Amino acid sequence: MQYPERSYTKAVFLDKDGTLVKDVPYNVDPSKVVFETNVFEGLRTLQADGYKLVIISNQPGLEMELFSQEQLDELILFFVNVFKENDLLLSGFYYCPHKPGIDGPACRCRKPEPGLLVEAGKELDLDLAKSWMIGDILNDVEAGSRAGCKTVLIDNGNETEWLEGPHRKPDYTTRDFMDAADYITTKTISPYGPS
Repeated sequence: MQYPERSYTKAVFLDKDGTLVKDVPYNVDPSKVVFETNVFEGLRTLQADGYKLVIISNQPGLEMELFSQEQLDELILFFVNVFKENDLLLSGFYYCPHKPGIDGPACRCRKPEPGLLVEAGKELDLDLAKSWMIGDILNDVEAGSRAGCKTVLIDNGNETEWLEGPHRKPDYTTRDFMDAADYITTKTISPYGPS
């Protein structure tokens, strides 16, 4: 029996706080969400190039009981609607609800663990080798790299530790989201790496 081939697509995984929006710790109030400069222009560039847009976010405030599941769900709906208002489709919003463990991540979904990206890859039929992760700290870079993606670091001052490691060197570093989008869309990813 012959099975039809699955059609895999590519995605750009997006850290939320400090990458898409100004970092307001533990915020779930849509009225306090401020999008970073050039984000929507950059997202439209990525979408036009065939990338699905997927948010990957650590949300430890849920386990810390700083906000409720209902409040987080409302924030996610806000992002879906804002994307739609800007002619964008948000294909997924994946989050880790766990607080960090004493000796590092206590789960497989909290970045720098790659679990959320791997889960999204399976659920959305994504080719992770043709996908990218954009974040503002090296934990985002490591999560993307460990999932098999290429990575971009938005160097806006939010990374303060600069801990080195085998998966913590981004493929590209920039201060501007639009520049990140332009870089990604001018690169052709093959099984042998960027051209």
